Amino acid sequence: MMEAAAKHVKELYSNLVKGDRVALGRAITMVESRNADHRADANQLLDLCLSKPQTTFRFAVSGPPGVGKSTFIESLGQHITGLGQKLAVLAIDPTSRLTGGSILGDKTRMSKLSQNPDVFIRPSAAGDALGGVTEATREAITLCEAAGYENICIETVGVGQSEVTVRDMCDFMLLLVSPGGGDDLQGIKRGIVELADMIAVNKSDGDQKQLARETRQDYTQATHLFPEKTHGQQVAVVNCSAIEHSGIDAIWRLMSDFNLTMRANKYIDKLRKEQDSAWLRSRVNTLLEQILMANPQVRTYYQEQLDQVRSGAISVSSASAGIEAEVRKMFHL
Repeated sequence: MMEAAAKHVKELYSNLVKGDRVALGRAITMVESRNADHRADANQLLDLCLSKPQTTFRFAVSGPPGVGKSTFIESLGQHITGLGQKLAVLAIDPTSRLTGGSILGDKTRMSKLSQNPDVFIRPSAAGDALGGVTEATREAITLCEAAGYENICIETVGVGQSEVTVRDMCDFMLLLVSPGGGDDLQGIKRGIVELADMIAVNKSDGDQKQLARETRQDYTQATHLFPEKTHGQQVAVVNCSAIEHSGIDAIWRLMSDFNLTMRANKYIDKLRKEQDSAWLRSRVNTLLEQILMANPQVRTYYQEQLDQVRSGAISVSSASAGIEAEVRKMFHL
């Protein structure tokens, strides 16, 4: 693979594996680019990164807006680096559907962590990608691993049905909730609660301590109603305060124990192979859609069907069936 890569890609890879943060930033920019030449270089670089053993711990932190995800990650990050380990944070900011812009303010919200030499923080705009993550998040994870970061944290946009996509790229999923959240287990989207490996009731401090304990009990009871995890581990429900740094050490200890256990029984190796397969299917589906929509006949017929749906002349089901029949006829399927 090294021989086939262009010289500038090999130089970038060489700097990347030395832990050069500038090289890592450049590499992530490359994989995020939609430029065809950049994508070709990115593919070569990612192939080179496959030679690095994947011994990292990938975990996601999710939760509704305002629950304190950034503050929690800063507190957890300080604890992790205090143990002599490195951390990469891939923080996803929501993109405005009106302006197309995003705040990208995670480095501001994680002021202490952003100055830590053992931490790499990369804020990215979610764009049109579903799942609470950007299209290039998986590739960014690979690059951070090649750069020597033992722990990769993905901070997602917020809780939503589509955000379960992040489950397909991490080893462990931590859901943050606020005191009182137990009252809205239905509203917080059962799907993402079921996928969590741990639920942490943040802001368990001050006059909210009792409410936080009650919330923990509510979620503990709820987890017993969910299907058993494929890894066989019970979902832990804990209290913590990112502001007071309380409960953070216990959370990391539980997460580390999970990682060690799942590596010992080869669960994470199996999980990552399944995730790679799912990611390839997703990318191929997107590619096929792009190829089809690039065909003038398909695009014209699609627009005609869309106009009829909007006018109320036909149903979405009929339009979909018509498009399928037309595509099959065009390509002799």
